[in-house]
Amino acid sequence: VSTQSTGHLWQFGYCPVVHYPKKTDKPLYKNLCKQLEMMDIQFLEQLPSKEEIEKQYLVILDGIFGFSFKGDIRPPFDSIIQSLKEVKVPIVSIDIPSGWDVENGNVSGKGLEPHMLVSLTAPKKSAKLFSGKHYLGGRFVPQSLAQKYSLNLPKYPSNKQCLTLL
Repeated sequence: VSTQSTGHLWQFGYCPVVHYPKKTDKPLYKNLCKQLEMMDIQFLEQLPSKEEIEKQYLVILDGIFGFSFKGDIRPPFDSIIQSLKEVKVPIVSIDIPSGWDVENGNVSGKGLEPHMLVSLTAPKKSAKLFSGKHYLGGRFVPQSLAQKYSLNLPKYPSNKQCLTLL
């Protein structure tokens, strides 16, 4: 799960749990983890078994890799993704499913195939290859930036923060 998303879920009254198998010494991530620890959010060293996941969790939020992911899925993430592909709990991926190439999709066939994709700011090119439910969140792109990059972003009605995409 994404550390930033975890904090937001907690603020909305959910009880997220984080599986963070490969910690980093980068200050940004250390600070985000410290913030979550101060919220008493549980961190798991090991991914629970398929049976435990299906019994204890309603949804899995996939934030393993960002949209800059390239190359092969390396340990320990290869076995984590393989395990998640076997559970029946719905998976929601943030921005791009983990293991996917940002432009070409799940070229290796080893990436996640989530039930839902939530694109942030704008859908990535590989989102065209996604067949599940697709939402767009983040209405914070200035008009000048949208014009500069020829982004064809939908208009958000009223105070909506996300839209369903077809």
